[in-house]
Amino acid sequence: MTDDAARPLLFLDVDGTLLPYGGGRLPADREEWEGWQKVSNPQLAKLDLTLGPRLLALPCVLVWATAWMHDANAVIAPLLGLPELPVAELPDAPEEDRARGVHWKTRALVGAAAGRPFIWVDDEITAPDRAWVSAHHQGPALLHRVDSMTGLAATDFAVFDDWLRDRPSSPRW
Repeated sequence: MTDDAARPLLFLDVDGTLLPYGGGRLPADREEWEGWQKVSNPQLAKLDLTLGPRLLALPCVLVWATAWMHDANAVIAPLLGLPELPVAELPDAPEEDRARGVHWKTRALVGAAAGRPFIWVDDEITAPDRAWVSAHHQGPALLHRVDSMTGLAATDFAVFDDWLRDRPSSPRW
């Protein structure tokens, strides 16, 4: 078992999580969203560059869980000083959010975790996601919703630290 295989996963979203929406104009259609995932995105100026070292200090394996997919490694990772991270294979994002259903990432992330402990950090997590993970994931999981207007903050890292510290030693980790 490698060191990485022994640590929990942290599935990391970009939009609204690392890249806060506060004060920004969001893309209105699919074409604008494709341009959003480029180094020319003016919203990247709001990226908190201290997040990279804080994320790397967590005792877990960071995994992109974002519609940015591999573009997160090309655009976001270098800005934050992150190495190239694994990317969770996600289905195509739907054109419309399902207001009361399970998030489009939920099933894929539980599958990617394969029973391993994980944290999912996103600004769109809801009660149906928590219920679905509880019913379908065999290991511990923390689904942590971030305020999309401000993005990831010190209080969020305190929650991660507490959860990671409270995990018992286990051969599954």
